[in-house]
Amino acid sequence: MDVTQTQSPKPTFKDWLQAARLRTLPLAFSSIITGSLLAASAGPFRWSILVLALLTTLLYQVLSNYANDYGDGIRGTDANKVGEQRAIAAGKISVAQMRKAILALAIAAFWSGTLLSILALQPISWALALLFVGLGLLAVLAAITYTVGAKAYAYIGLGDLFVLLFFGWLGVCGSYFIQAGTLPAAIWLPATAIGLLSAGVLNLNNMRDMETDTAAGKKTLALRLGLPKAKVYHLLLLLGALVLPLIYVAPLPGSWPKYLFLFTAPLIIRNGLKMWQAKNREALDQLLKPLAITTLLFSLLLGLGVLYA
Repeated sequence: MDVTQTQSPKPTFKDWLQAARLRTLPLAFSSIITGSLLAASAGPFRWSILVLALLTTLLYQVLSNYANDYGDGIRGTDANKVGEQRAIAAGKISVAQMRKAILALAIAAFWSGTLLSILALQPISWALALLFVGLGLLAVLAAITYTVGAKAYAYIGLGDLFVLLFFGWLGVCGSYFIQAGTLPAAIWLPATAIGLLSAGVLNLNNMRDMETDTAAGKKTLALRLGLPKAKVYHLLLLLGALVLPLIYVAPLPGSWPKYLFLFTAPLIIRNGLKMWQAKNREALDQLLKPLAITTLLFSLLLGLGVLYA
C-alpha cells in the first residue's frame, strides 16, 4: 500500500489509542517516578509537581509514538513489521491526519512542560525555569525528529543514545531537580540505570526489526553491531542497570529496604536469558512488554526502598 496516497479513513478512538502504543508508557513514567521518589527521600515533595510531570511525560511519549508511526510509515519501514500494527502502514490513519495530531500534541506537550517548569522552578530562579522551558522545546523536537526528517537520528544509529539521554539522565535528574532544587552527583547512577533499561527495550525492538530496517535503510545500533554483538550489548545494558543502583544505595543510610529493587533482578536476568535464546523475531517481540513493565517495577522499588530505608 502506498501510504502517500490521499486517503480519508475515519480513525476510531481505538485506532488512535493503538497508535499511542501505551505499552511504552511504563518506560516514560519510570524516570519520573524514580527521580521524584528519590527527591522525596531528600526533602520536601509536591504531589502537584509529580502529577504535572507525569502528564507532560505522557504527552511527550504519545507525541513520540505518533511521530514514529508517521516517520516510519511514510518511508515504508513498518511493512511486514512483527508486533503492534502501525496505524499509517495499516491505512487506519492517514498521513495528513497523523500530521495534525502530531502538531496538536507538540503544542500541548510544550505548554504542559512550560507550566511545569514555571510552577516548579520560578520560586527558585526565573533563569532556571526558562532553561527547563528550553529543554522542553528540545524534548518536543527530539520526539518528532526520532524518525521524521532527512536527518532522523533513529536512522543513523543514535536512538539508543537519545533514549539514555531523555529516559534516563534528563528524566530522572530533571524530575529530581524540580522537586528538590538540587542535584547530587550520585543521582546520575540511578538515572543511568533507568536509561540503560529503556535502551534495552529499544535494543529488543531493533533486533526484532533488523530485517525490515535493513530494507528501509534504517541503520539502528543493533543493525550496525549485527545480531550476535547486539545480544552481548543487551546483556551489558541489563548488567549495568543492576550494578549502578547498588553503587548508589550502598553508602546511603538505612537498612535492607534500600535494596528492594533487587527483587526485580530475577526478571531482568530472565529477560537476558530469553533474549539470548531467541531464535526469531516473534520471540524477541514477546520480551518487549515484560522488560518495560519490569523497568517500572524497578523504578518503584528503588525509589520506595530509598524513601523508607
